[in-house]
Amino acid sequence: MFRSITKASIGRLRWNSTSTKSPTGVVFMNMGGPNKTNETNDFLTRLFSDKDLIPLGPFQNITGKLIAKMRTKSIEEKYDEIGGGSPIRYWSEYQCERVCKRLDEISPESAPHKPYVAFRYAKPLTEDMLVKLKEDGVKRAVAFSQYPQWSSSTSASSMHELFRQSKVFDPEKTIKWSFIDRWPKADCLVNPFARLINDKLEEFPAEDRDKVVILFSAHSLPMEIVNRGDSYPAEVAASVYAIMEKLKFKNPYRLVWQSKVGPRPWLGAQTTSIVEKLELQHDDVKGLILVPVAFTSDHIETLHELDIELLEEAKNPKIIKRAASLNDDEEFISGLADLVKEHIESGRPYSSQLELDWLLSKKYTSDTFDHPRELFSGH
Repeated sequence: MFRSITKASIGRLRWNSTSTKSPTGVVFMNMGGPNKTNETNDFLTRLFSDKDLIPLGPFQNITGKLIAKMRTKSIEEKYDEIGGGSPIRYWSEYQCERVCKRLDEISPESAPHKPYVAFRYAKPLTEDMLVKLKEDGVKRAVAFSQYPQWSSSTSASSMHELFRQSKVFDPEKTIKWSFIDRWPKADCLVNPFARLINDKLEEFPAEDRDKVVILFSAHSLPMEIVNRGDSYPAEVAASVYAIMEKLKFKNPYRLVWQSKVGPRPWLGAQTTSIVEKLELQHDDVKGLILVPVAFTSDHIETLHELDIELLEEAKNPKIIKRAASLNDDEEFISGLADLVKEHIESGRPYSSQLELDWLLSKKYTSDTFDHPRELFSGH
């Protein structure tokens, strides 16, 4: 459980350099979640008002507020069931703290490194992060997407919000930004997931293991966004294939999709429907392992949607297990630091794919840059 690591243990990791050199900011960017149950409505209002994530038509703000109001009570109940709030802030701050501590050791040229978290829909928001960066005298910052696979609905939404808020809180452009915009096949993602899957396979009887199906479950996406040419489905599939290569394809597997919202078509097949089909095939399927392949820590989609809702609806829950999330995995965190070091040393402001992503999605986005180079200038 995420509260097993105390706040005091995080406090001991906090950046405490006495150097007068301007720190390099490392900013973990993610969707976020309400830290406490009573913050749920604010979170949902921001989420459903973001047309990058869920396009709702010309009256997005009005419709988004109505949907948020209608869904707040039921979502609050779910957060209460997983401990009274989302653990995503806890884990994001923990991971970023540890990454910066390791970076100070392996990348003295860019040290000291200072950790920040910027959530799209919950505190700390992008503007909160920018205020802190300015206060701390940061002149160089790396925006590090904690969505390993790119989507215009997630990574790009955080990117556009960074641009909008930078115009308000850093109009002089005192902070030079670059962007780790995707890392779907990074060793720090592939290797820990493969290990965690192996750990879960060991919980099945030896004679049944080769008939255990691995279901990689990722957050779904509206087909409206997929049909624009969004990178997300292909990059999630790349992550899955790389993990299975590491496992030498020793088990059957599928990529499935969860968290569909509303009546419009979304990317499928849905996790619940595939589980329902497979869990009764006793001769051919001896078990199911769910792997949250597009998430870097636990939050409501894992702790409630998979661990509670799916199991409550299952006909044969005893054969269903979930691989652990990355959370405080040492190999994962160490590898994240390596990614930042490699990125800084490369001098590249962003990946070679980002400009094409922008070209395919820019007509659906408002109040942002005309080209990514306006925000990301590198060194």
